Amino acid sequence: MDLSSLRPAKGGAVKNKKRVGRGQGSGNGTTAGKGNKGQQSRSGYGRPIMEGGQIPVYRRLPKFGFTPVQRKEYATVNLSQIAQWIEDGAVEKEITLLDLKSLLHASKTDIFKVLGNGELSSTIKITAHAFSKSAEEKITAAGGEVVKAFRTIEEASKVRDLSLEEAALKPKAKLVKRVKKSSKP
Repeated sequence: MDLSSLRPAKGGAVKNKKRVGRGQGSGNGTTAGKGNKGQQSRSGYGRPIMEGGQIPVYRRLPKFGFTPVQRKEYATVNLSQIAQWIEDGAVEKEITLLDLKSLLHASKTDIFKVLGNGELSSTIKITAHAFSKSAEEKITAAGGEVVKAFRTIEEASKVRDLSLEEAALKPKAKLVKRVKKSSKP
């Protein structure tokens, strides 16, 4: 006895593949066992999550989480990174919004925040949209200056008659809702 003499058991151990769509005589012609019309009769159909009739997982689990509408996404930079940039010679006495954009590979619409992780030994003027308290204290303790910007680079570029730096530092005008006054006393 060797491997070449092995055969499957007689009587149905090996079944022939069901050949659908091979004419009326096969018993599976016309609609190929898929019924008439509809999405399920087309090729490429497949429900994304079908669990055989039981309640699917996305309905068994509760809804969760909340994303605030007015949430601000910050592009953050630590003091340790700034110290490294100064050491490498990427920046000297001042870091502007454009410097932050290029060094962090950020977009024109990003809002920059300086965080206080690390130490700063040299005097430097940093312009950003937000500073953590510890970062602000460390920068001023090192003899540096903190400048808060109000506009993103994209917003500042749209302001006429001002340079980009001046426009970024100019506060935005607050929107005032106008209320209709009723004519009745």
